[in-house]
Amino acid sequence: MDMAIDLKEFRARAEEVSGLMKLLSHPNRLLVACELMEGERSVSEIEQATGVRQPNLSRDLARLRNDGIVTTRREAKQVFYTLADGRIRLLMGALCAAFKPAVAGPNS
Repeated sequence: MDMAIDLKEFRARAEEVSGLMKLLSHPNRLLVACELMEGERSVSEIEQATGVRQPNLSRDLARLRNDGIVTTRREAKQVFYTLADGRIRLLMGALCAAFKPAVAGPNS
């Protein structure tokens, strides 16, 4: 797979990508994005899976929503979140693959 990047073309998007990386650099927001890789989740499901408490989670979800990383769907009193963009899913997939815990092999 060719991973060469045309820097002249990428320069126009560099600030956007940098902003996205800054947004996801916060541990809570990164955990939320990782959890949403599995699909749509309610706020309570995200809280339970990530361990991020409600006040902080609400703040982080609002930031992710305002920056277009997640979208919401309301069902009665519950709000469900999902990743808004396939590029975010690709990025999160790459991060998960690069930083997943090492599996102990026979020579470990």
